[in-house]
Amino acid sequence: MSEQFQLHDLSPAPGSRKARKRVGRGTGGKGHKTAGRGTKGLKARNTLRPGFEGGQTPMSMRIPKLKGFRNPNKDPYAVVNLSTLNRFPAGSVITPEDLRHKGLVKHHGRVKVLALGEIDRALTVKADAFSEAAKAKIEAAGGSVEVL
Repeated sequence: MSEQFQLHDLSPAPGSRKARKRVGRGTGGKGHKTAGRGTKGLKARNTLRPGFEGGQTPMSMRIPKLKGFRNPNKDPYAVVNLSTLNRFPAGSVITPEDLRHKGLVKHHGRVKVLALGEIDRALTVKADAFSEAAKAKIEAAGGSVEVL
């Protein structure tokens, strides 16, 4: 009668399993000193810098860069042209609040009137800034200009 194998009788074949190399544990534990990493250099150390791509040109250097400069302290003007002021009736006083109320200026802040278009009625325009040509056209139409 043959003997039956039990679970505790099983073992790997001789020579098929090898103990792992315990590197960096001093001269007693084989693989001592540099532990198979050679001497010095990036690969002898434990870390790579963020973004390192193995010597390939990194993504941060491959992508195109934005040109120019955007001034964070710039105080922009909302621009209104003379042709849009013709929507108001003759003789009215136009302020930046009136322009915002009609939807002609979307942003809060300073308003500048530019000379694009013609004005055919006398208006009193109050704004933070005017171009020289806009000022001349408003006064030529019989209106007046007031800088806030």
